[in-house]
Amino acid sequence: MSPIIQLSEQLYLYEDTCQVYIVKNGSAAALIDFGSGGVLDLLAEIGVERVHAILMTHHHRDQGQGLGIAAKLNIPIWVPHMEQDLFRQADEHWQARELYNNYNVRQDRFSILESIPIAGTLKDYETREFAGVIFKVVPTPGHTIGSISFILELDGRTIAFTGDLIAGVGKLWSLAATQWSYNGGEGLPATVASLLDIQERGPDWLLPSHGERMEDPGEAIDLLIERLKVFMGYREQNPRLFMLREQPFEEITPSLLRNRTSMAFYFVLLSKSGKALFFDFGYDFLTGIPSGSDRASRRPWLYTLGMLKEQYGVTHIDAVVPTHYHDDHVAGCNLLRDNEGTQIWAAESFADVLHHPSAYDLPCLWYDPIPVDRVLPIGTEVHWEEYAFTLHPLPGHTKYAVAISFEADGKRVLITGDQYQGNEGVGWNYVYQNRFDYTDYSSSAKLYQELRPDVILTGHWDPLWVQPGYYEELARRGELLERLHRELLPLESADFGAEGFAARMAPYQSEVRMGETVTLQVEVINPFPHDALAEVSLAMPRSWQAAPANGKLQLAAKATGYLAFEVTPSGHAARRVRVAADITVNGKHFGQHAEALVTVR
Repeated sequence: MSPIIQLSEQLYLYEDTCQVYIVKNGSAAALIDFGSGGVLDLLAEIGVERVHAILMTHHHRDQGQGLGIAAKLNIPIWVPHMEQDLFRQADEHWQARELYNNYNVRQDRFSILESIPIAGTLKDYETREFAGVIFKVVPTPGHTIGSISFILELDGRTIAFTGDLIAGVGKLWSLAATQWSYNGGEGLPATVASLLDIQERGPDWLLPSHGERMEDPGEAIDLLIERLKVFMGYREQNPRLFMLREQPFEEITPSLLRNRTSMAFYFVLLSKSGKALFFDFGYDFLTGIPSGSDRASRRPWLYTLGMLKEQYGVTHIDAVVPTHYHDDHVAGCNLLRDNEGTQIWAAESFADVLHHPSAYDLPCLWYDPIPVDRVLPIGTEVHWEEYAFTLHPLPGHTKYAVAISFEADGKRVLITGDQYQGNEGVGWNYVYQNRFDYTDYSSSAKLYQELRPDVILTGHWDPLWVQPGYYEELARRGELLERLHRELLPLESADFGAEGFAARMAPYQSEVRMGETVTLQVEVINPFPHDALAEVSLAMPRSWQAAPANGKLQLAAKATGYLAFEVTPSGHAARRVRVAADITVNGKHFGQHAEALVTVR
């Protein structure tokens, strides 16, 4: 008997380290997951002459330990977008993964041992054709954060290929895989949310990577959810899951909503025409914060949009306006554009950070560029539908942030991102590497006092309805923060500001081919209260060349200037070669205060 089992006219199953599904169309086929690769030796038995694609549901080694064989045969390999680095940069992952004092228990080491080339990534919600068959990609975090499922119309049935989301009637293949942080259980509510999403899509069959074919998906899913509810209850894991799934939005005013299911709240402005404008859009539906901060640990979603449309009559999400570039405020923007036709409108102060994240040395950058459709000027009124809003500079939490003021339902509203922390709205929330200046909170206190909003909306705390004395307290704290920095730092001898560095380099990350040239710009600060000569040289591999070899720049007191260097690598290919800027100002040698990373291919 052949180890390949026919499930329907176009669908076959090969049992390996996982169940490999063969979707056959004439002599062509697409494989869902790959196992050890043994399936390739048997495809001729069922008349398959060419494999058009291998489609991976997730990164685990039992799903793809044989992918190196496929790569040598030039079979195109497609992987989940959020897990791409665990396939094409497996070597880097294994080198970088912490092992000692390790509190990251995610199963990201149950991944392939060597990097493999990929043909492309499978983005959430997209529809693709392989071997003449249409595949719908559905995000289904649970077994892993980046897991996907496929929905196909095949042989008169709607079939869901669910990876390891479900293993049988009321069964999971692994509970250990759902622990995404030390002593956590974040994958349990994610599994429930994903199962409900799959159930609502009305499949006739569920086909798992491990386990049995389920011809009654409702029964299989319902029993598993009931069991998981009991389990989550005892673990006290995400007790509000079902309530938030049914009621993800709350009203600030009748036309202004707050989503409360994401890592950072986002806000929805409703127009009379049925359109919606979003302020920020991060992860949308979060079931917990996994350990790590690599790409495979973060998963934006569009989970609550159906409820928004159903409950509030939204017909189109017109645009999203972020308050700043941090991942929890922008992670889902590309998904919105690709699936909803939403435009990205961003302030001129950080539009380039979104579009070219690798150029900046900043915390919390999203992994992919986020192209900006409309760059918004600061301080100029912007009109959308029946509303007008204005962006104001709001450095503090990050140099590049903005506050957004407008009026809704007769209330003056100010959306401020993460400037202040705590439900009282007065706690300093600065991070030095976000380009903090010790005068920032004095400036934001003045801005708030000038705008005098009725309600202040932040990314992580309750809406703040302003009470008497609030602005005075902000001013007092801003002045205190400024004074403490002036007292603590030796600003009279060398004033490098709160960050404490004489220079920065851009782009921070770059990639060039051997023999090509990359331009590195050095930003230099004169820390003295008088004019001074700044001298810059580059520290880099000896075989590399820079033009000029050294740079000089006359700077006014406390001024900032820029020098550009043309750097040409030589030698051999290498990843993240360090190039440092060595700084001398007014004869005082401060040393290598800035670096850039150059990858040579």
